[in-house]
Amino acid sequence: MRIDLHTHSTASDGTDSPAELIRNAAGAGLDVVALTDHDTVSGYAEATAALAGTRLTLVTGAELSCKVGGISMHMLAYLFDPAEPRLYAARELVRDDRVPRARGMVAKLRELGVPVTWEQVARIAGDGSVGRPHIATAMVELGVVPTVSDAFTSEWLANDGRVYVEKAEFDPFEAVRLVKAAGGVTVFAHPGAHKRGETVPDEVIAELAAAGLDGLEVDHVDHEPATRERLRGLARELRLLATGSSDYHGARKTVPLGACTTPPEVLADIAARATGAEPISAV
Repeated sequence: MRIDLHTHSTASDGTDSPAELIRNAAGAGLDVVALTDHDTVSGYAEATAALAGTRLTLVTGAELSCKVGGISMHMLAYLFDPAEPRLYAARELVRDDRVPRARGMVAKLRELGVPVTWEQVARIAGDGSVGRPHIATAMVELGVVPTVSDAFTSEWLANDGRVYVEKAEFDPFEAVRLVKAAGGVTVFAHPGAHKRGETVPDEVIAELAAAGLDGLEVDHVDHEPATRERLRGLARELRLLATGSSDYHGARKTVPLGACTTPPEVLADIAARATGAEPISAV
């Protein structure tokens, strides 16, 4: 089985609609795909409807924006009840803060002489949950940087960048608690992606594991072989699940679906732990 547990659609910062994502996942030979848009579940219905006629199984999820000790991190949440009120309210708070944050980054860019406009960024984001990749795409359109990845540097949009603006984020310990209360399973996304900025220390990961964290995303394109080996050992030591995924964003990043995958037994463990929702297969 080929299982990809981290993908994005136009509901956040991907370029495939949820339906296109499902079709592309089936075309890529995947058996299971997780839809994990940033802080939103708005793509679920369209993705589920698109399963008809495929042999694909959909794992519903979200990627929650978190911060601990001043370090930004992302938490993948799987198979939670999307209507659970406390987690719903927390997601809405984080999602709603994305617009003023993005406007603030646009204002900083303009102060630096980059003629990006809010209208341009809003057009790129469409109905999605606006974020830095949309601003980066605007910068590519203007010829400021050659690729989206080139905008995520200290010169521009990285966590220590000149135009970075803080946003409302979950405390990861609270995220673990809320997701668990909603019947879901939590996996720390790309914990060793040091090119994105400062990473969370292993001792904090150990504390998260003690608080109920279920797994680490080990196999990820932003992890070098040595990093994967270290994280796999850490997962074994802390008795955490080790997942793999593409972190697919469509045309916004040059990473194909299924670039990294999760073993079937790990998915089975995730599904067994979840009580908020079940994987959805085509009828």
